Amino acid sequence: MKPQGPNGRVPLIKYCLLTGASRGIGHATVKVLQREGWRVLTVSRQPFSDECRWPNARESHIQADLADLSAIPALAADVRSRLQDGELAALVNNAGISPKGPDGSRLGVALSEAEVWTRVMNVNLVSISLLVRELLPELTKAKASIVNVTSIAGSRVHPFAGVAYAASKAGLAALTRELAHELGPLGIRSNAISPGEIATSILSPGTDGLVQREVPLQRLGTTEEVARTIQFLCSDASSYINGAEIHINGGQHV
Repeated sequence: MKPQGPNGRVPLIKYCLLTGASRGIGHATVKVLQREGWRVLTVSRQPFSDECRWPNARESHIQADLADLSAIPALAADVRSRLQDGELAALVNNAGISPKGPDGSRLGVALSEAEVWTRVMNVNLVSISLLVRELLPELTKAKASIVNVTSIAGSRVHPFAGVAYAASKAGLAALTRELAHELGPLGIRSNAISPGEIATSILSPGTDGLVQREVPLQRLGTTEEVARTIQFLCSDASSYINGAEIHINGGQHV
């Protein structure tokens, strides 16, 4: 027999749709949310990996390339079909790409061709707006929380992040504010987190020196620290926070 809530009804399962879940911050966020009782639907352009060990991982994975904007309606329909026993209470937009030169170098204006701009903007910015648009009825019904993952590169020139990536993250901060303003009356909260130097498998050479020079705490952040902040923004504990961008960078932005 399923447990009942205070109103005598069976409480709906809280679903979170999380993009960019295959590694790093996304992977850590899945684990944190699951510990808090969330059912997480994950989106990645990579097929499901058998290395994933969280419960129901294979059944909850959706393979989709967010660079293909024409595929967004089908992705939303797939998500919608999985909500029979619950509601879409959170959308975490974590997917992002940061292309590099052949030697891993930063791509400035002179080296960023139209194809680079198109793909980066589609994945990091435009697909997010279209996904929110497609899932707006579900988000409204749940009075959901939207969390966008921006970057310190969106507010200052960064030695490793290219120009297209930086512009896309600055745009995502602006989109977060627009969503907060437009969707707030529907009960949907929209916030962003802005990570700095986080310990993942794709750190650029020279990061250690950057941390010592620019981060007052003089250490890398952990994916767990970022994931816990995302979980906070998805929870009722942040119920009056809307339109914020939280810096997670050990003071690097000051």
